[in-house]
Amino acid sequence: MRTSIATVSLSGSLTEKLAAAARAGFDGVELFENDLLASPLTPEEVRARAADLGLALYLYQPMRDVEAVPAEEFARNLRRAAHKFRLMRRLGTDTVLVCSSVAPTAVDDDALAAEQLSALAGLAQEHGVRVAYEALAWGRHVSTYDHAWRVVAAADHPALGLCLDSFHILARGSAPEGVAALPGEKIFFLQLADAPMLAMDVLQWSRHYRCFPGQGGLDVTGLVRAAVRAGYRGPLSLEVFNDVFRQAEAGSTAVDARRSLVALQEAAGLGAPPASVAPTGVAFAELVTPDTEPVTGLLRALGFARTARHASKPVDLWSQGEARVLVNTASATRRDGLTVAAIGLESPDPAAAAERAETLLAPVLPRRRAAEDAPLDAVAAPDGTELFFCATDRPGLPSWTDDFRPLPHRAADPPNAAPGESPDQAPYQDSGPGIDGVDHLALTQPWHQFDEAALFHRTVLGLQAHGSVDIADPYGLLRSRAVTNEDGSVRIALAVGPAPTDDAARPQHVALATRDIVAVARRLRDAGHLLRIPDNYYDDLAAQFALDPDQLATYREFGILYDRDDGGAFRHCYTTAVDRVFFEIVQRDPGYLGFGARNAPIRLAAQHARHAAHL
Repeated sequence: MRTSIATVSLSGSLTEKLAAAARAGFDGVELFENDLLASPLTPEEVRARAADLGLALYLYQPMRDVEAVPAEEFARNLRRAAHKFRLMRRLGTDTVLVCSSVAPTAVDDDALAAEQLSALAGLAQEHGVRVAYEALAWGRHVSTYDHAWRVVAAADHPALGLCLDSFHILARGSAPEGVAALPGEKIFFLQLADAPMLAMDVLQWSRHYRCFPGQGGLDVTGLVRAAVRAGYRGPLSLEVFNDVFRQAEAGSTAVDARRSLVALQEAAGLGAPPASVAPTGVAFAELVTPDTEPVTGLLRALGFARTARHASKPVDLWSQGEARVLVNTASATRRDGLTVAAIGLESPDPAAAAERAETLLAPVLPRRRAAEDAPLDAVAAPDGTELFFCATDRPGLPSWTDDFRPLPHRAADPPNAAPGESPDQAPYQDSGPGIDGVDHLALTQPWHQFDEAALFHRTVLGLQAHGSVDIADPYGLLRSRAVTNEDGSVRIALAVGPAPTDDAARPQHVALATRDIVAVARRLRDAGHLLRIPDNYYDDLAAQFALDPDQLATYREFGILYDRDDGGAFRHCYTTAVDRVFFEIVQRDPGYLGFGARNAPIRLAAQHARHAAHL
């Protein structure tokens, strides 16, 4: 189906909004009146600009407080409408949105409303215009779509129909299935918006918290299915009022919006993009740094060894168990410090995963590579993290490991390297189990891209999005949301900070799985890389859980935090941070599915305290 977005959903000038919508691949726009009034372009120039960009002007909006008013006031409304209809002909658009009245002068009289709307439609028809009547959820007398339909049916004018808005319908608790009973030819326009489930005044909810389909909790998919069953064949149009979108760059917002419609059509059975290809594991995490010494010292303390080097780039491979960390100095800057720049995701079909990503508006990134380098497809997540689709060491498929040349390794008495061997090539310690693999990754998103990131990881990567969690930080609230594959072999925790900050301040961390957290924590403590946890935490832990006193004493000594649910126990500790990157060590019982969220405020406070002490 054709796709559209209301210009009010994007930031910037009208010309910027039109350009962003066109670049994202929309077929047209709803033109918001204020955008036209504030534009230096004439209506004819707006029409030409849209046409040059390949955009149709599907709707002009809004007209307000028209119907069920005293005769004198309605006469003024008709004069105002005649001007708008003439303007619309200059713009080249033929449908106007009329919202149900919220005026204090409006009366509760459906017959009068139908009579006046019929007169308005008659005037519109003279100008070649249709009137799409929409029930606002906070309308003074008409606030539901079925009530609006009764008024439209009573008016019985061919130029008068309905505009259905998913927010106004679903926010009132109306069942979307009822829309299927409407005559399709009378559904003139369909506006779509999602929203998180909030207990608040519906007007404030609408004006500030709408989001794109798939980012909230409303059954937008069910409503679209019902409208199509009714016979609607017009565009799917997004009308989203959101404080974040009003401040974010229009281009990225438009791409996010268009992606939501592609995914919505797939869910509603209206489109068939390439099938989702969920990742099956984490191949590697790539760290970019201008100075290798701090991070390599930390990796050695964790038990990693430098096992290979890229054949043509300054990139080293550090390995332990199934965990692989790449340390890259090729594009690092002093300003950014150490960052998690890329993640390798094991894919059962890398080519199909890349094709899916392109269809969902995540273009494959250009990659500088030597002729002999393995061909790897990568896309950029909303926060800029590069995501590689990998088939590590699988027969018949190119593997990223083919680009690396193994380094000779000799046994040594830890923690010293053997003669002629780089210390990086010797494990820091070899007593007891170490790191087995990557448990999860945690990436803090730019403040305006949190919902976009969740939608991206769900639709592009095929991961399951879990509920949002609020976490107390000493300086505000963090919002976190996990995305995982079905068996938990890929877990990514997305978070957004308490306030807009410079990207360089956003923390990132890699959580590493172990079968013996005490052994790894001891290594970190001995090397001076362990984050200390306040004693008060352990006093409270003793009251929360019936832990053995010796076990509790061990946790206290090594800064190990503890959580438990019906599925089992979760033990974790943290390294000190290098710039904004740190590691988490995790010992997870198989049935425990969380991330230790109850302990996050303790970790955040400990990190803030350590940072303050080292200023």
